[in-house]
Amino acid sequence: MLGFGTLAKKVFGTANDRKIKATKPIVAKINALEPEFEKLTDAQLIEKTAEFKERLSKGETLDQLLPEAFANCREGAKRALGLRAFDVQLMGGIFLHQGNIAEMKTGEGKTLMSTFAAYLNALTGRGVHVVTVNDYLAARDAEWMSKVYGALGLTTGVVIPNQPKDQKREAYACDITYSTNNELGFDYLRDNMATDLAQMMQRDHYFAIVDEVDSILIDEARTPLVISGPAQDRSEMYVTIDKVIPGIQDEHYTLDEKSRQVTFTDEGNDYLEAQLKAAGLLDAEHSLYDPESTTLVHHVNQALRAHKMFTKDKDYIVRDGGIVLIDEFTGRMMAGRRLSDGLHQAIEAKEGCKIQPENVTMASVTFQNYFRLYDKLGGMTGTAMTEETEFRTIYNLGVVAVPTNRPVARVDEHDQIYRSAQEKYAAITKEIQKVHETGQPILVGTTSIEKSEYLSQLLTAAGVKHNVLNARQHEQEAQIVADAGKLGAVTIATNMAGRGTDIKLGGNVEHKVLEAITAEPDADPEAIRTRIEEAHKADEEAVKAAGGLYVLATERHESRRIDNQLRGRSGRQGDPGRSSFYLSLDDDLMRIFGSERLEKVLSGLGMKEGEAIVHPWVNKSLERAQAKVEGRNFDIRKQLLQFDDVMNEQRKVIFKQRREILEADDQSEIVTDMRHDAIDDLVDQFIPERSYADQWDAEGLYAASIEKLNLDVPIIDWAKEDGVDDDDLRSRLIEASDKLMEEKLEAFGPETMRQVEKQLLLTTIDAKWREHLLTLEHLRSVVGLRSHAQRNPLDEYKNESFQLFEGMLESLREDVTQKLSRIQPMTKEQQEQMVRQMVEQQRRAQMAAAPVTPAEPSGEAAPGFVEDDPSTWGNPGRNDLCPCGSGQKFKHCHGKL
Repeated sequence: MLGFGTLAKKVFGTANDRKIKATKPIVAKINALEPEFEKLTDAQLIEKTAEFKERLSKGETLDQLLPEAFANCREGAKRALGLRAFDVQLMGGIFLHQGNIAEMKTGEGKTLMSTFAAYLNALTGRGVHVVTVNDYLAARDAEWMSKVYGALGLTTGVVIPNQPKDQKREAYACDITYSTNNELGFDYLRDNMATDLAQMMQRDHYFAIVDEVDSILIDEARTPLVISGPAQDRSEMYVTIDKVIPGIQDEHYTLDEKSRQVTFTDEGNDYLEAQLKAAGLLDAEHSLYDPESTTLVHHVNQALRAHKMFTKDKDYIVRDGGIVLIDEFTGRMMAGRRLSDGLHQAIEAKEGCKIQPENVTMASVTFQNYFRLYDKLGGMTGTAMTEETEFRTIYNLGVVAVPTNRPVARVDEHDQIYRSAQEKYAAITKEIQKVHETGQPILVGTTSIEKSEYLSQLLTAAGVKHNVLNARQHEQEAQIVADAGKLGAVTIATNMAGRGTDIKLGGNVEHKVLEAITAEPDADPEAIRTRIEEAHKADEEAVKAAGGLYVLATERHESRRIDNQLRGRSGRQGDPGRSSFYLSLDDDLMRIFGSERLEKVLSGLGMKEGEAIVHPWVNKSLERAQAKVEGRNFDIRKQLLQFDDVMNEQRKVIFKQRREILEADDQSEIVTDMRHDAIDDLVDQFIPERSYADQWDAEGLYAASIEKLNLDVPIIDWAKEDGVDDDDLRSRLIEASDKLMEEKLEAFGPETMRQVEKQLLLTTIDAKWREHLLTLEHLRSVVGLRSHAQRNPLDEYKNESFQLFEGMLESLREDVTQKLSRIQPMTKEQQEQMVRQMVEQQRRAQMAAAPVTPAEPSGEAAPGFVEDDPSTWGNPGRNDLCPCGSGQKFKHCHGKL
């Protein structure tokens, strides 16, 4: 018997079905316009764009223009790329324009689909940002799709790291700009550290289309973007503490893998105290519980996390004497990304690498709050439905599953569960051997470099030829993925999320053509292409006959999305395919969530070694476990966002204030208001409200006015006068202060005074904001302990951070007033030098944030430098010039990770 919910869905359709149905009349309109737009010349397509812009300026809406604009864009794409968009791609474009996430299966053409919404919204002239997960995809998609936009009369730009400033500014000024999420976020922070409007890059946050939206807005949302500068060097402390950790026994700490937390027990604290005293890090009369030991305890905790929570070749690799983090979702190296709070330094000490100094936060933002700056947001991915609640709650984004152009023909088999990892890998090796003999290409998914290399050894021993794709083979990624669909290919891959290159049955034609042209430079490229396309058809049919791509996963990820992404590599555009998951009770997910019950079930069934259990119930229970983990991870991200929202309100105030200062030529009104407020604060401090004259601290106010206002006025005598109240004192101080500043204005000259005020305001705001961020970081790390006193940590954080922010603004007023009051008239040369110094001081504060522009190449390599022999390169630092003579920093040239 059907339940009410199931019955209702059968009668009325799901919410997703209704959304799809609502777009069908619009798609029909676009299709009806096709013959009309086919008759237009190339020049008339561009004229149509100008016509649409004019109609928009006269009051028409984007929704009214949509059918014609989409028809124009489809025709432009057909001529520029030779690709005619399917109806489902038009649907996806409509959903993007409406501010939704379009979930489209792998190989359905998301890149082309995004051009429709981008083109329509770019007609407003406010600029559209298309966001990708890495620089390679941003550059590839921009180059590819710029042909479409160019055919329609629009400009395309791409923003990548280390780009010259002029190029980057031009890219942001284009109608459509491709970039990575990291670069957009960092440019936003850099813009809000600029000392001049001309230094700012981004012009507006109108509409963003986020590719691999689940990877960017969910997986990467746990880590805020931070621009930092160097702090005090504590490398010796990390090394000394690291020597203590290996002696720690199991009873000294507790490890909670579910919440990824590790803490010392009482026995562990006693052991540590003794060891730290012996090492001379802790005074004999102090204990770990003393307030003076806070920093030391923090370092010890980070060292413990480095040893017990972070595993080499899974969470990071050691490369060129440094620690390079690995993205747990994509398996990619995250070069240049560092863990905060001294955790990265603790891992460097653990692996015996050179310890880089810690950094001080100069500006930070989370991806959630950056992307919520946009008036409208759209996204696309192959897997978003499992996180629909989070997208709606955090970003107000709906998720719509767009139907495939052709029905999915892939066969998804039930999971096979073995008792031990050894049995599982033996079964996987046997299965790969068996399938490999049939010629069916196999993609084997693993969760870590270590496991992919272990499986590679087993296959080598079994005589199976294969490729391995993980963070170590980063450079050959596109080639390995392109070959993965060839007849008889076996590819082991660590996490396939966001790889960007489709696995096509029979191999990738474009890659084959490029290889052939490189091998035969004198041959006719068109003849080569024709020959290869003919051969490819036969290869493709042979692979289809063998069953298409077989995806064999060696473990389930804690997120269903990552499993679905791997599965989705097979069966693209109606191709045949097959997927299967091989699991064991030793797998992390099984071990942490519910393996005990399964162990009992398996024992009760009397299973023999090497046998597997296969049942739909097992799949269901695993999906429930994954849903639990996803829910917990959502809570973690939600909590991060709730805390960052508090800071975000303050960030908006500061960034808005900075922008107003940059845009205005005259700051005199702002600094005058600040000075008057500072005088109010001073009077309130020394003359309590509703107090008698004998309760006043006139001496204190006199001393403070000399120090803070540079005013030597007879406050003590004024206070003794009959009938004088606090308002009279306030008025007299303001009058004296105004007179002093008028004298300074006359001595400096209005133009120089305005420059000084502007730079002084900016440098002081930035310095105060940096201090405030550090204070908030410390508050965030300790406020969690308030829960032991039955107080809500978030409420405590809100209240205290607001008080700290008010205190920062008060201190800002005081500092600006004091500095301006003490500026002495100078010669013109001295005044100009002072302004230059202020600008230079601000520039230095920005150095960590500024994009690197390559220096002019010297053209001369260092003596003895040999291109292919790293031993001849010397030992340059990462920020030193490269010994090859290119003029670039070593880290961006031969030292590039």
